[in-house]
Amino acid sequence: MDFLYLNFELEHIVLSKDILSKFCTICAVAIFSSYSTSQTRANDFQSPDILVLGDSQLMFGSGPAFLDFFQNLITHCSPTELQADGLKKLGDMTVGVMGARSTSLNSWSAREEKLKRDVCVPDPNWPVNVGLHGIINKSEEEFVQIGESPELQFCKAEQSPFEAMFARGHYNPKLFVMYFLGKSTQRWGGDIDKALADVQATVSQIPEDTGCIFMTTAPSYLQEVVDFRLPAQKNLKEAFAKVGSRCSFVDGMTPDTIKANLGNKKFFTLKASGEVEDPYHPNGKAAENFLQIQKSNICSAVFEQLSKD
Repeated sequence: MDFLYLNFELEHIVLSKDILSKFCTICAVAIFSSYSTSQTRANDFQSPDILVLGDSQLMFGSGPAFLDFFQNLITHCSPTELQADGLKKLGDMTVGVMGARSTSLNSWSAREEKLKRDVCVPDPNWPVNVGLHGIINKSEEEFVQIGESPELQFCKAEQSPFEAMFARGHYNPKLFVMYFLGKSTQRWGGDIDKALADVQATVSQIPEDTGCIFMTTAPSYLQEVVDFRLPAQKNLKEAFAKVGSRCSFVDGMTPDTIKANLGNKKFFTLKASGEVEDPYHPNGKAAENFLQIQKSNICSAVFEQLSKD
């Protein structure tokens, strides 16, 4: 007898106290069991000590390289004795890497539904929007949709995705690394006030006891794209400087990283014809090379954050 049919029966027959008591007991057990199951699922989630959040570069190609780099900070950064002692602040140094395509700081820090659509609303042409690596990936699926699992509950009414992410009992990283640029190139490059507004909103929503690093994404294959993005990087760096020393800033586009990626076919996905198919997202080999070039800057930023009280 299903629940609706049982409701109908209860409205039209008189149950004995014994039957009614048993029925209520069954209902109570079912409700408690359902609640306990949902609580267990929620409690299964373990926040990474290091969270790396970025855009589609992390989703397509670069995620595994970033996971390896931050899982092996001691190897990559060759810390001094004092710096190694500072790394203890990162606990077990568990790492989660999350690349959410088409997102940027303004979509993660916005409370308005229309501004956080890229985080919260599935695209009909690509039904999932995030790639997961490391401790936060609880399944065999690399690509999933934000909001569909306990690890990705970032879409709450009247809250920004950052505010939902860092809510008590959800994500509590000791080090938060942001890796963005592409989606907001025009926004940041064309108006430093918009860059400043996005940085101020972001910094205000990161817990005060969480170290933070911001790095712009790796250079494109194309000269015109690099030229278009450089003013955005400049304005964003200035915005972080104006907000203060809360987060460390790392230039993703430097003379060395630009030289490595610009016009280098082996660092990008190719068509069968041998032409570059995707000039915006460096492949895994490119990401490894990028991190090798950048390791001194990244490690300095890590140790700078860990040196703070």
